[in-house]
Amino acid sequence: MNQVKIQIPSLIENIRVIESFIDNSKDEFEFEDDIYGNIMVAVTESVNNAIRHGNKFDKDKNVYLTLQVEDNQLLFEVEDEGPGFDYDNLPDPTAPENLESPGGRGIFLMHNLCDEVNFLDEGKKVQLIFNIPPAQNGTSN
Repeated sequence: MNQVKIQIPSLIENIRVIESFIDNSKDEFEFEDDIYGNIMVAVTESVNNAIRHGNKFDKDKNVYLTLQVEDNQLLFEVEDEGPGFDYDNLPDPTAPENLESPGGRGIFLMHNLCDEVNFLDEGKKVQLIFNIPPAQNGTSN
């Protein structure tokens, strides 16, 4: 198993750092183009939520991103230093009364782009899991 971790202050402009992290990880761990877009959207959305909702844009609080690469899955963990949230009682963004709301689609997107989404530590940590085919050539980095 390979693991990479970074931490960023809670500033929206640091989303660029996360995008670079994902690009570098794609090159290093050679994950497929067909899940790259899903990873980019789901992980950056999760980090955005951590900055915006978890840490309330407090630049003195950090967001932590971990990537664990195993034979058949990529596991991204995003953790903030906020109070957490009630992830079981979120409004449905597809409900007619919410269709024109500008927010509220991030977690819905994550659930649709990832193979598995888990909330831990009262919502302060989210796991985004992407299933990948086992390495065909038997090499590892």
